[in-house]
Amino acid sequence: MIEKIVNTGYEVLATGLLSAFTAQVIKFIIFTIRSRKINFKIFTTTGGMPSSHSAGVMGLSTSVGIIAGFDSISFAIALGYALVTMYDAAGVRRAAGKTAACLNKMMDDFYKHDVQAIGGKLKELLGHTPFEVIMGAIYGVAFTICFHKLLVG
Repeated sequence: MIEKIVNTGYEVLATGLLSAFTAQVIKFIIFTIRSRKINFKIFTTTGGMPSSHSAGVMGLSTSVGIIAGFDSISFAIALGYALVTMYDAAGVRRAAGKTAACLNKMMDDFYKHDVQAIGGKLKELLGHTPFEVIMGAIYGVAFTICFHKLLVG
Protein backbone atom coordinates (compact mmCIF):
# COMPACT_ATOMS: atom_id res chain seq x y z
CA MET A 1 0.00 0.00 0.00
CA ILE A 2 2.74 2.47 0.98
CA GLU A 3 4.58 1.81 -2.28
CA LYS A 4 1.57 3.21 -4.16
CA ILE A 5 1.90 6.69 -2.63
CA VAL A 6 5.69 7.12 -2.52
CA ASN A 7 6.88 9.72 -5.04
CA THR A 8 3.37 10.41 -6.36
CA GLY A 9 0.80 13.15 -6.11
CA TYR A 10 -0.75 11.21 -3.23
CA GLU A 11 2.39 11.75 -1.19
CA VAL A 12 2.29 15.46 -2.01
CA LEU A 13 -1.34 15.72 -0.89
CA ALA A 14 -0.70 13.63 2.22
CA THR A 15 2.24 15.76 3.34
CA GLY A 16 0.37 19.00 2.75
CA LEU A 17 -2.72 17.89 4.64
CA LEU A 18 -0.92 16.05 7.43
CA SER A 19 1.55 18.84 8.11
CA ALA A 20 -1.32 21.35 8.35
CA PHE A 21 -3.36 19.02 10.58
CA THR A 22 -0.49 18.20 12.92
CA ALA A 23 0.41 21.91 13.15
CA GLN A 24 -3.19 22.50 14.26
CA VAL A 25 -2.74 19.77 16.91
CA ILE A 26 0.46 21.48 18.10
CA LYS A 27 -1.46 24.78 18.25
CA PHE A 28 -4.12 23.07 20.42
CA ILE A 29 -1.46 21.64 22.76
CA ILE A 30 0.30 25.02 23.11
CA PHE A 31 -3.03 26.77 23.83
CA THR A 32 -4.01 24.13 26.40
CA ILE A 33 -0.68 24.39 28.24
CA ARG A 34 -0.68 28.20 28.24
CA SER A 35 -4.31 28.73 29.23
CA ARG A 36 -4.74 25.56 31.30
CA LYS A 37 -8.09 25.12 29.52
CA ILE A 38 -9.22 22.72 26.83
CA ASN A 39 -10.83 24.47 23.89
CA PHE A 40 -11.60 22.30 20.88
CA LYS A 41 -12.52 25.40 18.84
CA ILE A 42 -8.76 25.90 18.39
CA PHE A 43 -8.91 23.17 15.73
CA THR A 44 -11.11 25.37 13.54
CA THR A 45 -9.67 28.82 14.18
CA THR A 46 -7.12 30.78 12.19
CA GLY A 47 -4.12 32.50 13.70
CA GLY A 48 -1.86 31.27 16.47
CA MET A 49 1.39 29.37 16.74
CA PRO A 50 2.45 27.69 14.47
CA SER A 51 0.70 28.69 11.27
CA SER A 52 -0.99 25.58 9.92
CA HIS A 53 -1.48 27.30 6.55
CA SER A 54 2.28 27.85 6.29
CA ALA A 55 2.99 24.29 7.43
CA GLY A 56 0.60 22.90 4.83
CA VAL A 57 1.80 24.87 1.84
CA MET A 58 5.48 24.46 2.68
CA GLY A 59 4.91 20.75 3.28
CA LEU A 60 3.26 20.50 -0.11
CA SER A 61 5.95 22.46 -1.94
CA THR A 62 8.79 20.61 -0.20
CA SER A 63 7.22 17.32 -1.20
CA VAL A 64 6.98 18.51 -4.81
CA GLY A 65 10.67 19.48 -4.64
CA ILE A 66 11.70 16.09 -3.26
CA ILE A 67 9.72 14.20 -5.90
CA ALA A 68 9.99 16.39 -9.03
CA GLY A 69 13.27 18.13 -8.19
CA PHE A 70 13.97 21.50 -6.64
CA ASP A 71 14.82 22.84 -10.10
CA SER A 72 11.48 21.77 -11.64
CA ILE A 73 8.71 24.03 -12.86
CA SER A 74 6.30 22.15 -10.58
CA PHE A 75 8.36 23.10 -7.53
CA ALA A 76 8.55 26.74 -8.66
CA ILE A 77 4.76 26.87 -8.98
CA ALA A 78 4.24 25.17 -5.60
CA LEU A 79 6.72 27.48 -3.88
CA GLY A 80 5.12 30.55 -5.48
CA TYR A 81 1.74 29.37 -4.16
CA ALA A 82 3.27 28.85 -0.71
CA LEU A 83 4.85 32.32 -0.63
CA VAL A 84 1.60 34.03 -1.61
CA THR A 85 -0.30 32.06 1.05
CA MET A 86 2.24 32.90 3.76
CA TYR A 87 2.32 36.57 2.76
CA ASP A 88 -1.46 36.65 2.98
CA ALA A 89 -1.43 34.99 6.42
CA ALA A 90 1.06 37.49 7.86
CA GLY A 91 -0.03 40.53 5.89
CA VAL A 92 -3.57 40.90 4.63
CA ARG A 93 -5.32 38.62 7.12
CA ARG A 94 -3.31 40.04 10.04
CA ALA A 95 -4.30 43.57 9.04
CA ALA A 96 -7.95 42.47 8.77
CA GLY A 97 -7.73 41.07 12.30
CA LYS A 98 -6.32 44.33 13.66
CA THR A 99 -9.06 46.26 11.87
CA ALA A 100 -11.70 43.96 13.36
CA ALA A 101 -10.28 44.53 16.86
CA CYS A 102 -10.45 48.29 16.36
CA LEU A 103 -14.01 48.13 15.05
CA ASN A 104 -15.07 45.87 17.93
CA LYS A 105 -13.66 48.37 20.44
CA MET A 106 -15.47 51.24 18.71
CA MET A 107 -18.75 49.29 18.66
CA ASP A 108 -18.35 48.36 22.34
CA ASP A 109 -17.95 52.05 23.18
CA PHE A 110 -20.75 53.21 20.89
CA TYR A 111 -23.32 50.55 21.81
CA LYS A 112 -22.33 50.43 25.48
CA HIS A 113 -21.33 46.76 25.37
CA ASP A 114 -24.49 45.61 23.54
CA VAL A 115 -22.79 44.54 20.31
CA GLN A 116 -25.48 41.92 19.71
CA ALA A 117 -27.70 44.80 18.64
CA ILE A 118 -25.54 45.15 15.50
CA GLY A 119 -25.02 41.44 14.85
CA GLY A 120 -22.15 40.55 17.18
CA LYS A 121 -18.41 41.02 17.24
CA LEU A 122 -16.12 40.59 14.27
CA LYS A 123 -13.51 37.82 14.34
CA GLU A 124 -10.22 39.39 15.41
CA LEU A 125 -7.65 36.58 15.21
CA LEU A 126 -7.46 36.08 11.45
CA GLY A 127 -3.77 36.21 10.62
CA HIS A 128 -0.35 35.39 12.00
CA THR A 129 2.72 37.22 13.17
CA PRO A 130 5.73 36.78 10.89
CA PHE A 131 7.29 34.52 13.55
CA GLU A 132 4.23 32.21 13.55
CA VAL A 133 4.40 32.01 9.75
CA ILE A 134 8.13 31.22 9.76
CA MET A 135 7.71 28.56 12.45
CA GLY A 136 4.84 27.00 10.50
CA ALA A 137 6.97 26.97 7.34
CA ILE A 138 9.92 25.35 9.15
CA TYR A 139 7.59 22.78 10.67
CA GLY A 140 6.08 21.97 7.26
CA VAL A 141 9.50 21.40 5.70
CA ALA A 142 10.73 19.28 8.63
CA PHE A 143 7.52 17.23 8.71
CA THR A 144 7.74 16.54 4.98
CA ILE A 145 11.36 15.42 5.10
CA CYS A 146 10.61 13.07 8.00
CA PHE A 147 7.42 11.75 6.35
CA HIS A 148 9.20 11.07 3.06
CA LYS A 149 12.06 9.25 4.83
CA LEU A 150 9.51 7.19 6.76
CA LEU A 151 7.77 6.19 3.52
CA VAL A 152 10.90 5.21 1.61
CA GLY A 153 12.37 3.35 4.57
